[in-house]
Amino acid sequence: MKEVILALLAGLIVGILFKMLKLPIPAPPVLAGVIGIVGVYLGGIAGEWLQGFFRG
Repeated sequence: MKEVILALLAGLIVGILFKMLKLPIPAPPVLAGVIGIVGVYLGGIAGEWLQGFFRG
């Protein structure tokens, strides 16, 4: 849980900093970005499962 809070805090700081410097926010559109992150996470879980499945 600590990692999640630190990641959220880092994201908030970066977002505020970019907005104050009037730079475009370095993130994809909200829904597409969230779905992409979930896909990467699920792909990692599936990869671990497949490795364990084929190793026996």
